[in-house]
Amino acid sequence: MSRKDVKIAPGAVVCSESELQGDISIGTRTVIHPKARIIAECGPIKIGESNLIEERVEIINNVPNSVMIVGDFNVFEVGARCHSREVGDSNVFESKCFVGPQVRISNGCIIGAMCSVTAPGPIPENTVIYGEKVNMLIYF
Repeated sequence: MSRKDVKIAPGAVVCSESELQGDISIGTRTVIHPKARIIAECGPIKIGESNLIEERVEIINNVPNSVMIVGDFNVFEVGARCHSREVGDSNVFESKCFVGPQVRISNGCIIGAMCSVTAPGPIPENTVIYGEKVNMLIYF
């Protein structure tokens, strides 16, 4: 783990086997498991409080001159990949999903296992994306 430019709040747990590169700040009570990769390639990454980032998760900011913001109470399950610059609160990224850099995730969303979301624009609150055809369901 490269700790240069990484700010870890008191109460956060970051396993030494994780990979952190670039300007990253991690909020209190956030847990980062071994083999997780958080890479601030083109701009800073700000991760809020009480997030769970499991093994082999990739959170990468590769959009030039942008800040990636991950809110609070999000769960990134094993192998999830998130390049979205905006992630709200209380979302679940299931195993091996992918979210592209032009997608904005609001609050209370679930991105299903193996789903790939790349169409630019916002995902409304309380949306569930699931299945082989990447179906979308919005709960009110």
